Amino acid sequence: MMDLLRKLLSNNRTEKRTHMEMNVYSSLEKNMEFIENQLFHSSDLKWRSIRFNQLEGLIVFFESLTDQQRIQNEIIQPIEEKREGTVDKVITSLEITKKSDLGEVPHALLQGKCVLLFEGTVEVYVVDVTAVYKRSILEPENEGVIRGAHDGFIEHLMTNLYLVRNRLMNPNLVVRYYQIGKATNTKLALLYMQDLANSDLVKEVDHRISSIAMDTIFSPGFITELIEDNPYSLFPQILFTERPDRVVAHLMEGRVAILSDGDPSALILPVTFFSFYQSPDDYHRKWMVGSFIRLLRLMSFIIASLIPALYIAIIGFHPEILPENLIFSVKSSIDRVPFPPIVEALIMQITLEVLREAGVRLPSRVGQTIGIVGGLVIGESVVRAGLISYPMVIVVALTAISSFVAPSNEISLTTRILGFPLMMLSGMFGLIGIMFGVLFILIHLCKLESFGTAYFAPVMPLRMKDLKDTFIRFPIWSLNQRPHDPHPKRLNQERNSREWEQDDPGKE
Repeated sequence: MMDLLRKLLSNNRTEKRTHMEMNVYSSLEKNMEFIENQLFHSSDLKWRSIRFNQLEGLIVFFESLTDQQRIQNEIIQPIEEKREGTVDKVITSLEITKKSDLGEVPHALLQGKCVLLFEGTVEVYVVDVTAVYKRSILEPENEGVIRGAHDGFIEHLMTNLYLVRNRLMNPNLVVRYYQIGKATNTKLALLYMQDLANSDLVKEVDHRISSIAMDTIFSPGFITELIEDNPYSLFPQILFTERPDRVVAHLMEGRVAILSDGDPSALILPVTFFSFYQSPDDYHRKWMVGSFIRLLRLMSFIIASLIPALYIAIIGFHPEILPENLIFSVKSSIDRVPFPPIVEALIMQITLEVLREAGVRLPSRVGQTIGIVGGLVIGESVVRAGLISYPMVIVVALTAISSFVAPSNEISLTTRILGFPLMMLSGMFGLIGIMFGVLFILIHLCKLESFGTAYFAPVMPLRMKDLKDTFIRFPIWSLNQRPHDPHPKRLNQERNSREWEQDDPGKE
């Protein structure tokens, strides 16, 4: 019985090995039959007969994936001109490899490569002649800046790597490729600085990417959910950006970036809550101006998430907080409304979200018009009909404007969603409910981590030196240390200390 079991296991291993590896046939007809069967006789699979060193051969390629002009110039024309020597010496393509495993050929064809088969040989030549169709480099629409670079990533991985390397001409910049998605074979690139990025961080990111086992990977959004620490948290733990200068800045702080072929977004990790409120514009202005604008962004998070809840709590539970003169004007407006403040707020917030989503989905020429006209018409109509009070319209408008101040769309969405549970708590318990909600959010932020980094750093745990570039931005010459949160190999960085001012003869 044991001998029979060993024999069955042995046969199973042999069949599996045969399925995985298949030697190239010496017959050209059998090789072509195998390739066509593996690719189900797809109509865009093409081949052309060639002759080299008295051998009959075929060039096999997908016309939808390859550059046929390159096939003509780099393969067919050199073979026709030189009929002596070896194929790999005659072909002028920069990337040509030999393969003896026929099972790898279909996958190579799907990558945009062409394959050369010859009668009587048990090897194939794989030549890279991938076609490249890409759009021009433009500024990202959702990350515009007033000053600084105005170029952004596109859907072509090599172009995106060029944009990064062109800004960071440093031999320590390391790029690692990954192939994920069993059906889609999506190509990823992991970028980090060898002399700055923490080795444990790089190993952890490498482990999580290598552990991805899915048939379909379309976008970085898939990757984010598969590798982030807490997928059930509402707060984004990985920063999306389409700006090469922003990626370079984070790489120089010891973080890592992930680029995906077919998507213009880069993933930056690890990040903190305050990373989502920093913008390249902060460093292109005077430090005092940049600090003021950053404070406004952070205040917008509080306004967008708390103002509707505070209004509901004050009107419904604590009207004595309002000044006496303001009470009469507010009361005259809300007396005509048949709904309690919580229902008013929910109606207006949901209507606003519907208008915003409609504006995004509609064509750009129509979307802005629909958003403006829809907001004005609906806002004025509901007030005149007595369904909504004027103060509620003001509160919701201020909330909407504040939610769009954040440079990151992910944190903007989080802010708007956080407003709904806070409104429900304020509608049930007043200011006490808001306090419990805010405490829960703060506790969650303090407990949350992003790849071993405290999400609410440098506030929790408190690091005074890192606060120089958190709520406000200190002058550039005073930022002589990298942030501690990604645990870089080197904290200190060279900065001009303005010692030249002491010896300036113009001051005498």
